[in-house]
Amino acid sequence: MADFSQILYDVDEHIATITLHRPDKMNAFTGTMMNEIIAALDHTDADDDVRAVIVTGSGDRAFCAGADLSAGEETFSRGGSDVQTDAGVPRDGGGMTALRIFESKKPVIGAFNGAAVGVGVTMTLPMDIRLASTTARFGFVFARRGIVPEAASSWFLPRVVGISQALEWSFSGRVFDAGEALAGGLVRSLHEPDDLLPAARTIAADIAEHAAPVSVALTRQMMWRMLGADHPMRAHSADSRAILERGRSADTREGVMSFLEKRPAVYADRVSTDLPDVFPHWEEPRFE
Repeated sequence: MADFSQILYDVDEHIATITLHRPDKMNAFTGTMMNEIIAALDHTDADDDVRAVIVTGSGDRAFCAGADLSAGEETFSRGGSDVQTDAGVPRDGGGMTALRIFESKKPVIGAFNGAAVGVGVTMTLPMDIRLASTTARFGFVFARRGIVPEAASSWFLPRVVGISQALEWSFSGRVFDAGEALAGGLVRSLHEPDDLLPAARTIAADIAEHAAPVSVALTRQMMWRMLGADHPMRAHSADSRAILERGRSADTREGVMSFLEKRPAVYADRVSTDLPDVFPHWEEPRFE
């Protein structure tokens, strides 16, 4: 695995921790950071020892203070990244990061240790669970910079917090505190700074120790994809295939027998090799 310069990567007890690591710049987002986050998630998907992922920031000031503005007034003039579509439109780097998180085969937990502003909060919306320090601050500040929300947040944010709350935060662009983030449904819980990562690890450990990894991966795909489905029959079709595939697996036999025998389950199926396709007719939309 390649060395990283703007993130830290660690795996311990089946939990991978990705730490945004530009503490002198409040972990501001760059193209390098984008590429490293994507590469780290490629690694967590391929590593069967990893059963959950935590993303946090270095230091106690910021999770991610948004895009690096060191280019001044030209910061956003070239679009979001050097990656272009066939039509020559630069792809938004925050969106590329958010979509990679969306596609993760492992559950992703965000631990906001400080300020999360702009792309520092929008890229986290596809994370499955978000926790925050009591000192964290948030801001969808785009309208105050003359741009618009990115990182596919026009799709994710209303689904996470509801359309009215999403628009209020995005229209005003104001920075708000952790209590408002909790009340608005952006985060599940608040924790004192020293308790934040232990709380995130407790959630991750519960998943890693007790749940079948392939079942977790399938559940994640099913829940997120169905947010965009046009009819519940789409879910019924995927559910039916998944129940059949998993029902025939060694994991399911182990899960049933461990329950009957009152012992911990030992799941042998691997996400890298045993993840069934329960969406045979699903077509991923293309960039237009």
